[in-house]
Amino acid sequence: MTRTVQCKYLKKDAEGLDFQLYPGDLGKRIFDNISKEAWALWQKKQIMLINERKLNMMNAEHRQFLEAAMSDFLFEGKDVEVEGYVPVKQQ
Repeated sequence: MTRTVQCKYLKKDAEGLDFQLYPGDLGKRIFDNISKEAWALWQKKQIMLINERKLNMMNAEHRQFLEAAMSDFLFEGKDVEVEGYVPVKQQ
């Protein structure tokens, strides 16, 4: 049986995550308030950030930056900007 959450990112009821994917209080907040769809959108942005900014997940500062970007994206509605990235236009 699937969980339904009132997704803060999508601003609608949607299928919730199956389990807590991130540790701590932020992970609990994500589990309770973010849908699978919104999490998948974040993961795409996260990969882009890690690759384009050459982030090292062994570096505490890089992890803090990524965590702040995740929180801003999921809960504040702030889009992730990657310098020099131009999205492909749909035709």
